[in-house]
Amino acid sequence: MKQYIIRRVLQIIPTLIGISLFIFIIFALAPGDALSANMDPHMSAERKQEIRAQYHLNEPKHVQYYYWLKGVVKDHTFGESFYYKKPVTAVMHDFIGNSFYLALASLVLGVIIAVPIGVVSATKQYSGFDKFFTVFALIGISLPSFFFGLLLIKWLGVDLQLLPFSGMRTAGSNYTGIEGFLDVLKHMTLPLIVLTLGSVAGWMRYTRSSMLEVIRQDYIRTARAKGLKEKVVVYKHALRNALIPVITLLGFSIPGLFSGATLTETIFNWPGIGPVQLAAVNNRDYYLLMGLNMLLATLTLVGNLIADVLYALVDPRIRLK
Repeated sequence: MKQYIIRRVLQIIPTLIGISLFIFIIFALAPGDALSANMDPHMSAERKQEIRAQYHLNEPKHVQYYYWLKGVVKDHTFGESFYYKKPVTAVMHDFIGNSFYLALASLVLGVIIAVPIGVVSATKQYSGFDKFFTVFALIGISLPSFFFGLLLIKWLGVDLQLLPFSGMRTAGSNYTGIEGFLDVLKHMTLPLIVLTLGSVAGWMRYTRSSMLEVIRQDYIRTARAKGLKEKVVVYKHALRNALIPVITLLGFSIPGLFSGATLTETIFNWPGIGPVQLAAVNNRDYYLLMGLNMLLATLTLVGNLIADVLYALVDPRIRLK
């Protein structure tokens, strides 16, 4: 397995170079450049040309890519954000952690709640329990997050005034320690409910479908015919194999921990990376978008690698060579 992991890691490097070139070409085809929306309109033409030359924006696109890639390798900053006036890595450091905490809590809650429900729904197919959570899952998948978020703000934030619905901390507060943690937790509750609803619905449907396919296999019938207890058949033999598609989904969920939930974070004024990406698009901050996309591409490749390794841990029939 060690050699397999090393080989996969080495394969990631040329893959990322190809991805970066593809993304850079897409941004190069867009009208304007990174300074078009961030220059003072009253600035003289000579000063504009001087700034463009400073950032190599007057060079051909392949030369611009070379300087960008050189800066990534040398300085590890992914260039400078023209909108925030600081290195791209500094912008991501300021906001991406807030999105990570929110997304991680949603993922953990979603898996903890959804997997047991999916297993029980599959083993009790067409029962009242299964029908209820099937309807719940359809509602969770179909209900727009922005609409559900606005409803929670109206009911729990404005009408009942139970929970704060804007920001990450109470304005003007200097809470530290446990008080600071509880203050953040209260502000996180409403956006967490919105994200977890969709997460639970999706994970539950995946788990149920996978379990239904597994429990119909011949080896499950054999295990029952041997007189094994139903709990042993379901949780030791069936669930372990049913988790393989779920692990695939888990691997693809890793980039989502850092990509931010743009609509939810905007509605609740959560200082995450989602609104930052939206501002970068509106202001043509292409270097910031390059940095964010490269981070997500790296996490996607790493997530695939982690999923492959987990396959071998869950299913002993799978060997990594």
